[in-house]
Amino acid sequence: MQRITPHLWYDKEAKEAAALYTSLFDHSRIKNATTLHDTPSGSVDLVSIELAGQEFALISAGPYFKFNPSVSFLVSCATKDEVDALWGELSKGGQTLMEIGEYPFAKRYGWTQDRFGLSWQLIYGNPRDMHQKITPVIMFTDQQSGKAEEAIRFYMSVFENSEIGTIARRDDNGINFADFALEGQRFAAMDSPSPNGFTFNEAISFIVNCETQQEIDDYWEKLSADPRAEQCGWLKDRYGLSWQVTPTAMNRMLASGDEKRIARVTKAFLQLKKFDLAKLEEAYRG
Repeated sequence: MQRITPHLWYDKEAKEAAALYTSLFDHSRIKNATTLHDTPSGSVDLVSIELAGQEFALISAGPYFKFNPSVSFLVSCATKDEVDALWGELSKGGQTLMEIGEYPFAKRYGWTQDRFGLSWQLIYGNPRDMHQKITPVIMFTDQQSGKAEEAIRFYMSVFENSEIGTIARRDDNGINFADFALEGQRFAAMDSPSPNGFTFNEAISFIVNCETQQEIDDYWEKLSADPRAEQCGWLKDRYGLSWQVTPTAMNRMLASGDEKRIARVTKAFLQLKKFDLAKLEEAYRG
């Protein structure tokens, strides 16, 4: 299992989005779909998928958070035709953020929001982007602008087996683009010099998959910077980016198919801020 899994929040469209995304990439599949009942959002759908062999988690849990371009997903394409084919599907009913075409940094590139509002950057012709098929890009905007490099170094202090790749700086010492790895997974970051009117929110978060309570405790202590945001394993770091520090055992519990066990685990985790693995196991066993 990946140490870090992107988590996407939809109103009601998680299953629809999962079907679309898995249809577009090779080595993709819907791994599991579970419905939780009696949550603050009512009944919610949890969907776990693989896209190009990479894990993503999707949830339908109400219209509380909306995607914006502060986090997008960069897709490294093998050909210009692949860029065009993905653009044709992902841009349907969406919004163009950068027109598809040739740019100084790529032979073929475009940035679009899909019909669900999720942002995709499609690129061909830049070798540094081929480390990983789909790379989360974290854009630091407005009050957070100029903090991309600081944030990268902070995340590298939190996660082991981390490294920085290329950093392209601007004249004002901000970052045009930087790639880095956390636990072997590629990420990218950039600063936006212009006011955008949006920043990070809970629509996109990153799950930190933990095997033990000690791992949960350690990541929680290092990442959490806003006590008001601590709920059900969720937290916000010092830059406002959302994370979920989650035991891998909970994936097994919620995917068990046993409605009574799932209901008990759901009731238990809704009462927690930081997850207590022993309490979750106790609820699962009944």
